[in-house]
Amino acid sequence: MENTLKVQIWSDVMCPFCYIGKRRIEGALANFKHKDNVEIEWKSFQLDASFKASPDDNIVDHLAVKYGKNKAWAQEMVDNMTQNAKNSGLDFHFEKAILANSHNAHRLLHLAKAHKLGNELKEQLLKAYLTDGKNVDDLETLSTLGQQVGLEKETVEEVLHSDAYSDEVKNDIAMAQQIGVQGVPFFVFDNKYAISGAQPEEAFLQTLETTWKEGNFTSKVTLVNTTEGDSCGIEGCN
Repeated sequence: MENTLKVQIWSDVMCPFCYIGKRRIEGALANFKHKDNVEIEWKSFQLDASFKASPDDNIVDHLAVKYGKNKAWAQEMVDNMTQNAKNSGLDFHFEKAILANSHNAHRLLHLAKAHKLGNELKEQLLKAYLTDGKNVDDLETLSTLGQQVGLEKETVEEVLHSDAYSDEVKNDIAMAQQIGVQGVPFFVFDNKYAISGAQPEEAFLQTLETTWKEGNFTSKVTLVNTTEGDSCGIEGCN
């Protein structure tokens, strides 16, 4: 569409900074005078594609083992992320979080994108995991979330009980590797500029304005704001 600025966002449902980053770019868009001409596309990224959940898993123990630290260190990390979220108007409840593999959630997100409901479902998936303590790998839970944003139950069930959109998930991850994504959230503006991490709203607004001013183009992605923002990678969140 003419005069449309496209923002692609690589993100994982299991990534707390992805929710914070979503709020921050939304805040920037609220102050961007061309916001009605911005198209957001959510791209799949899995922090741990091979993850298999255990009933005894909890976020504090998981982080302690992952980083080789004690529980007190892990709890402090969780508390810091919770406060970071509050500063963006979000209410994280890690004590209720159910660790899960996000592959099925990403497949459902691709279905939602096909029906122009990607942003609505992305919000519900992040909220389900980080605020409501829901299992985002549970097919019944995913079905309910899909229907809540307007997807037809029959279509949702058909996708969830198949391997539909698995290739699309893999393609998004492969594309991320090609452009050098090391952690998420990762934002690409009209295939030229990129922001890594949950940067301040001002960084997003400045990049939106610069990209809009330069107009339509196709070129190699250039990373802006080289000081990395809060993000999650395969080694964890920082």
